[in-house]
Amino acid sequence: MKFIVNSAYLLKQLSNINGVITTNPVVPILENFLFELEKGGLTVTASDLQTSMITELQVESKEKGSIAVPARILLDTLKNLPEQPVTFSIDESTYSVEIISDNGRYKLSGENATDFPKVPSVSNDFTAEISTEVLARAVNNTIFATSNDELRPAMTGVYVNLGEKNTTFVATDGHRLVRYRRTDVKSENGNSIIIPRKALNLLKATLPSENTEVSLNFNMSNAYFKFGNIKMICRLIDERFPDYDNVIPTVNNIKMTIERSDLLGALKRISIYANKTTHQVRLKITGSELQISAEDLDFSNEANERLSCEHEGEDIEIGFNAKFLIEMLTNMDSDKIKLTMSAPNKAGVILPAEKDASEDILMLVMPVMLNQYV
Repeated sequence: MKFIVNSAYLLKQLSNINGVITTNPVVPILENFLFELEKGGLTVTASDLQTSMITELQVESKEKGSIAVPARILLDTLKNLPEQPVTFSIDESTYSVEIISDNGRYKLSGENATDFPKVPSVSNDFTAEISTEVLARAVNNTIFATSNDELRPAMTGVYVNLGEKNTTFVATDGHRLVRYRRTDVKSENGNSIIIPRKALNLLKATLPSENTEVSLNFNMSNAYFKFGNIKMICRLIDERFPDYDNVIPTVNNIKMTIERSDLLGALKRISIYANKTTHQVRLKITGSELQISAEDLDFSNEANERLSCEHEGEDIEIGFNAKFLIEMLTNMDSDKIKLTMSAPNKAGVILPAEKDASEDILMLVMPVMLNQYV
């Protein structure tokens, strides 16, 4: 089989799906792209068994056939070729692949396409339409709070609850929790799924910058995303997600409103002086003043800063993990944020001071117990 394609165009399409391929896959054939050619259309699949990504592109050919092509060597070749039409000549009996460019020939050995695992099909049990802009915001606002603990698989993904009135995205690692809700994304036949972190990272990296619709179909085992000429099928996490609603405090009488950028800047500076194991920073709110401090007794390092804030309720002194606060504030885009608390040993809740009409975001962070009050 033979086809002609622009080298830069092919490189762009392969780069979109290459992130799926792992360095040491379970099955060696997964180090390859699956090329399937039919009447001027080339379908390329990359997979790691859990997640598969497929892209479709137009090429010059009247033939049909399929072959598995080594991904790394092909990508490295295309990256180093100037933009030009290249011809792929494939011998399906020996699985040899020859790439012919203006000034050279490159020969590599492919593998039998029939050995490549079949991509699972997804029946349209549940469907939803979501714009790339909303999906990207939902992923960005939640993915950083997922857990790395493989012993608690449910927490290694993002929980998505599609409802008739809204759609809720939740991520937690036990120390912090993010709940992101959209009232402009609804599904009549609502249901909930847990999407693995890797699949969402791949999705985030591949979503186009221009705002288009993404169609989401899923059943109890797989989710199927389609946008532009790219499809992604991922295996869902079949676990029960923690009952997150019970963790979110309903009564927090202490409220502090502050400029997000001021607080974020101060935390970044103060955290340099915090203990490298606990990353603990101390927030002391008295009247309309916030004092942030940190110390590392092992190295006699300490730092503190004062910021002005709006404050309701009692004075409080509470400890938090600076890394968690910095990540949360970085992922919020509100100019001002509101931190609500009830006691030094209870969770703090971060909310944007100004709300978008169709967006509701809540970030919860557990405190780090202070050893002593100074």
